Amino acid sequence: MRITVTVDGTQYSDEVEPRTLLVHYLRETLGKVGTVIGCDTSNCGACTVHLNGQSVKSCSVLAVQADGCEITTVEGLARDGQLHPVQQAFHDNHALQCGFCTPGMIMQSIDLLADNPDPDEKAVREGLEGNLCRCTGYQNIVRAVQDAARHMSPGAGPEAERVSEVRETSAIGGE
Repeated sequence: MRITVTVDGTQYSDEVEPRTLLVHYLRETLGKVGTVIGCDTSNCGACTVHLNGQSVKSCSVLAVQADGCEITTVEGLARDGQLHPVQQAFHDNHALQCGFCTPGMIMQSIDLLADNPDPDEKAVREGLEGNLCRCTGYQNIVRAVQDAARHMSPGAGPEAERVSEVRETSAIGGE
C-alpha cells in the first residue's frame, strides 16, 4: 500500500506492507533511528513521536494509519543547530543515564508542556506515566521538564511554539 507522510518537515511517499508498524517504517525505511523500539507493546513509551502534533507510541500505530499525516521525531526537533528547549533541558539537568528512554521522554514532555505550560512535580510525573525509565529514578527528568517549561519560547520549533501559543492564550484569557 502506498502512503505519503511528512516526517520532520520532509514529505515521503513509500510502499509499505499493511501490517508495518509506524516505528519500523520510521527506523527501517526512513532511517529515523532516534525513535527507539522498546517493548513493541506500547508499555514503555520509548517509541513516542508526534503524529499531527499529538504524542503517540509509534509501536501502536500502523504506518498506513499515518498516511497523509505530519510526524515529528526526536531528530526533527532541533532548529538551525540549536537543540529544542526540552532537549537542552534534559542535557542541562542530566535527565538521562543510558539514554534509551530519552527520545520518548522528550517527545512526551513536549506534549505535556503544550497542555500544561507550567506543571508542578505531580503533573509532570502524571504526564509521563506512560513512559518508563529503568535508570534514573525520574527526579532529574521531572526537573528537566520544569526547567524546559521556563525556557520555551517562539522560534524553538513547532512544538515550542505550540506551548507559547497556549501561554499567550492563557495570558490573554486571564487564566
